[in-house]
Amino acid sequence: MTARPPRGPRGPRPGIRPLGANDPESPGRRRRPSRLGDLLPDVARELGLDAELALARAGAVWDALIAERVPPAVGACRLAGLEPDALVVAADEPIVAAELRMRAAELLDAFAQATGSPRRRFLRIGRDRLYPGQGTGLPRV
Repeated sequence: MTARPPRGPRGPRPGIRPLGANDPESPGRRRRPSRLGDLLPDVARELGLDAELALARAGAVWDALIAERVPPAVGACRLAGLEPDALVVAADEPIVAAELRMRAAELLDAFAQATGSPRRRFLRIGRDRLYPGQGTGLPRV
């Protein structure tokens, strides 16, 4: 039997390339992963879902505002639509709709400040279509 050449710290085995050498899949050549939140706007634009993404982001802002300013209404109302001059909100109960109407100016100002968008003039409140026994649906002025 013949002796094998040494392996290990003295050099790579014959036929094995060092990591990152001309291999695009090598860990040494990979770039940092992108955050999903950074990729979403471009993907949504390519799929034609800009409006849906904007509504989802605005809905998250709305939920945070309601939690901060009208805690009893948390879970009982949601942002249903964005119009150039109005926010369309669905409320589960008439008492929640009345509370939102009383605080409309405050909520519209806070929403504009939180999103950096122009202040809308109206808060349109209707009943949520998800609950069939609650009337004809949105929008109800």
